[in-house]
Amino acid sequence: MKLSTRHLLGIKDLTKEDISLILSTAEQFKEVLQRPVKKVPSLRDVTIVNLFYENSTRTRMSFELAERRLSADTLNFTASSSSAAKGETLLDTVNNILSMKVDMVVMRHSASGAPHFLSKHIPAAIINAGDGINEHPTQALLDAFSMREKTGRLEGLKVAIIGDIMHSRVALSNIYLLGKMGAEVTVAGPPTLIPKYISESFGIRVEYNVKKALQWCDVANVLRIQLERQNQPLFSSLREYNIAYGINRRLLESLGKEIVIMHPGPINRGVELDSDVADGPFSIILNQVENGVAVRMAALYLLANRGN
Repeated sequence: MKLSTRHLLGIKDLTKEDISLILSTAEQFKEVLQRPVKKVPSLRDVTIVNLFYENSTRTRMSFELAERRLSADTLNFTASSSSAAKGETLLDTVNNILSMKVDMVVMRHSASGAPHFLSKHIPAAIINAGDGINEHPTQALLDAFSMREKTGRLEGLKVAIIGDIMHSRVALSNIYLLGKMGAEVTVAGPPTLIPKYISESFGIRVEYNVKKALQWCDVANVLRIQLERQNQPLFSSLREYNIAYGINRRLLESLGKEIVIMHPGPINRGVELDSDVADGPFSIILNQVENGVAVRMAALYLLANRGN
């Protein structure tokens, strides 16, 4: 089986079959990662450039490790230490990189739609590693992989996405994916952090009371408050946010049931999650990090082999 698309620009563009193929391929690669020798020759002689115009730790390291585990040749590009800082355009930068015979580009950019723009102008396969407040497809895929691994299913699963929905590309990709795979979704948080269109456009529940959202769900995917993307104050203070919308052990114990806690990272400890929750028995946050390598290996492998 092959993917229906040459690029991984967003979950919006994937079919249900594409998503299932990536997740099943990731299961095979996760088995590889448990072996003493974790490297396979699947992408030998494939050259991949990691093109990051925004800061990243987890996503970048995860892609780099996935590429090395697949035996690809990798080239790392950081905008702040390149000619982009001198005013070179995105297209010029990429055309220069492609003249070095690059096969794939993993790209993070602060402008929504930047990977889509590139895909129309260059022959290399593009993977979107996060574009503005639009999408973060590999995060949604690894979240889905982690949910299915923990609960055994996606169809019919009740997932609450809690926090800064307005500025989160993770939220949008998760909403697209979970809808396609038959899960039920509720978004929860302060009214100022939930876009008005979210209920009408996606037909999902909006909840402003976090305890009610937690009582309803099987899985809580808690998002970081993205102060760097907020042009004006959208709530009174981080302390007030924690009191009203933060998740702590006492709140979880009051539910009378167990739920799964997830977070894409980095965590603002003491804001959206207290440490006793982030590090507690309900949390699969570190599983998400581990699964991210297998899922990105699957995406790279399938895109690289689509044209073969």
